[in-house]
Amino acid sequence: MGLSKTEVFSEEDNRTADLAKAFAHPARVAILRLLASKKACICGDLVDELPLSQATVSQHLKELKRIGIIQGSIDPPRVCYCINEKVWEEAQQMFGAVFAVLLKAECC
Repeated sequence: MGLSKTEVFSEEDNRTADLAKAFAHPARVAILRLLASKKACICGDLVDELPLSQATVSQHLKELKRIGIIQGSIDPPRVCYCINEKVWEEAQQMFGAVFAVLLKAECC
């Protein structure tokens, strides 16, 4: 497999792509919707709400947390997740900037 060559792109482009990854799978979109609607959620609750196994939900939560768009507090045996509002706003601004440029572009 070839290299992704992310180093040839700006830090902003790489961050925008990383944030876009949060929305690149329907399970992650569903998790984000649930967390946004409930303001906080325990992982077990997510498994009850989604047609996915605990392991699959955990993998998606791990990716969302890596990106920073969610945060969690561990209180064994529970882990409570919520939207990281600072990163959520960052994503809105970055996507808004990309869409604004695209809207102003002239096309054939």
